[in-house]
This record gives sequence, C-alpha cells and structure tokens, in this order.
Amino acid sequence: MLRRFVVKKNECGVLLRDGDFECLLDSGRHYFVDPLRRLALQVWRLDAPMSDLNTVDYLLRHQPQTAAEHFECMVLGEDEAGLRYEMDILVEILPPGSRCFFWKGLLVHRLERIDLTAQAALPAALATRLAQPNLRGRPVTGLSGLLLTQVPAYHLGVLKVDSQVTQLLQPGMAAFWRYNRDVQVELVDTRLQVMEVSGQEILSRDKVGLRLNLAATWRYTDVLRAFEHLCKPAEHLYRELQLGLRAAVGTRSLDELLENKQVIDEVVSAHVARKLPGLGIEVSGVGVKDIILPGEMKTILGQVVEAQKAAEANVIRRREETAATRSLLNTARVMEDNPTALRLKELETLERVAERIDRISVFGGLDQVLNGLVRIGQAR
Repeated sequence: MLRRFVVKKNECGVLLRDGDFECLLDSGRHYFVDPLRRLALQVWRLDAPMSDLNTVDYLLRHQPQTAAEHFECMVLGEDEAGLRYEMDILVEILPPGSRCFFWKGLLVHRLERIDLTAQAALPAALATRLAQPNLRGRPVTGLSGLLLTQVPAYHLGVLKVDSQVTQLLQPGMAAFWRYNRDVQVELVDTRLQVMEVSGQEILSRDKVGLRLNLAATWRYTDVLRAFEHLCKPAEHLYRELQLGLRAAVGTRSLDELLENKQVIDEVVSAHVARKLPGLGIEVSGVGVKDIILPGEMKTILGQVVEAQKAAEANVIRRREETAATRSLLNTARVMEDNPTALRLKELETLERVAERIDRISVFGGLDQVLNGLVRIGQAR
C-alpha cells in the first residue's frame, strides 16, 4: 500500500516506524510503501526550537552528520551563559547548562558564549541595550538571570558579590550576571543627608522622664571604607546618636538641661566624633529639636514659673514704690530750703485743681487765691 506524506516549506518532518525514529524528511511530497500502516509523520516548524531532545540525542550519537546538517546546537557548560541571536538580533539569554537545538535553513542562529568565571559585569553597551526590554521590537527573554541597576546622579552603587564589597559603581546603567553568584547593588546618596532620631524616652539624673527629638546632618566621605567596616553604615550612625543622646541626658538634671540645651548638642557631637573616625562617615551638625516633658511635670514647672514671675513682679513694685517715696522726700527737702520751689509747687497744684473746675472767680488777685487755698487746706 502506497502512502503519501506532505511536509510544508517552513517545516521539517520526522518519519516514525512503529513510533520509533526512521529518518528526517525535508519539505515536499514523500511516498512510502506501507501495507501494514506502520509509518507515521511528525512535523516540526523550522522557526521554533526542536523540543524533542530524544530524537536529537539519537542523531548526535548515530547520525552526527545529519544532526550537523539540520540543527544549530547550543550546549552550555555549568560556568557558561549564552546570548542567542536570530538574524543578528539578540532574542534570548541562556542560563548555564542549557541544551537548545534550532533548525537550520529558515533563520540564521548564532550563540555568543560568556565565561561566568571571568567577570560578573556585562559590557556597558550590552547593559544599555537590555535596560529597556519593553521598548524593543522583540523583547529579550531570560532577563531574570541578570541584575540591571540604574545609579542616579549624585549617587554611588556599592556592588556586593557573595556578600563581599567589590567595587563602587558610578552614575549610569550597569548589569551583572546572577548565575553561580549572589549579586547585590546598594545605592548610596553622596550628598548631605538629615537623620532624625525621634521619640527617645530617656530618664534624667533626677529621674524625670523626657522625650527628645534629635536631628543630625551627615554625609559619606569614603563610601567604600564605610561599607567595608560596617554592614549598614546609616544604622550604625543612628545607634551612635542614640547612645550619645542618652549619655548627655542621663548624667544631667532637668534644671541643667532646661537652662542650657546647647550642652546636649555638644555632648552628642563629641561622642560621635570619638566613634566615627576612619569609618568614612562625617557628621557636620547635631541639634536637639524638641524636649517634651510629661504632663504632670509641665503643670509643676508652670506653677514654678508663675511663682517666680510673681515674686519678680512684687520686687519690681516695691522697688518702684521706694524710688517714688525717695523722690517725694527729696522734693520736700528742696521746697523746705527754697521758697521759690515751694511757690512753683503751689502753682502746679493750682493748675491741677483748675483742670477739674469749669469756672473760677478770683477776688483780690492771685496772692489772695493762693493764701485762701492754703487756709482751706489747713482747715481740713
């Protein structure tokens, strides 16, 4: 019985006899005598990878020339990664240990091998091309095997390979292989930064609970040194500011702290200056923003301040009364020894009395008015 099998131009066929590989069939019409219907045809698209690895392995072992004629073999070792190109366009990143086979003829395939033991970084030009995969006409698959990072301006990137700090990354795009290693990049701002130490509950020397808020201005002077000596430099600085604040408050009474808040800044600054040399961190300023007292302590202090101000007001009042009495005494002494001064005082008194009278009638002249006024005063 004659049987016909048709393979299209963009396909390749595998002829099976009793389900086992018989031969490869190129595009076209193929005729076979098969009275028992033992033959079957399996068709593969030439623009798709060959997924039947058993058939490929059979050809590689028993018909290597046929395999070399029909397949582009891409086999990677454990320390290799691959960049797969189709028609010179990067389309896929292959991980270590990959075994991929592609049909020859329809598309031109090319594999670029990368030795993972040589370096972790990708070339800058390749990293830039991979930075925006969604903007490409055909996205690149397998990007999970890469670490893509963008270092902004005024920042540095601390590259850690297997938890070891290896180098600093300048602003720009960078990419690293993740295969066979743990790669991390931590971004560091090199500009002046403000660190807030808020809500610190501390007891003063006289057992008064205070809540303080502290602010510090700092920056990195040597990023690589900071990350070589400290796991997390910012957290280390935060703890040192906390310890310095507790040392400043815990050794002083409430009155000392309220009288001179500047002493807290000085003590904390001195503490940080002793702890940070050689660690690549510089603190340029420290200041206490708030000192918050408990509610009952606020009431007590309010009463103390009120009493102090009342006492000060009383002292001022007594001082003014004493000064006024002394002034009157001096005036009396002057008038006693000087009749003219006494006469002027009488005229001043008369002027004040006249201000309160709508009309006054004078008989006998001014001397008579003054003498009469004096007599009235004596009668009273």
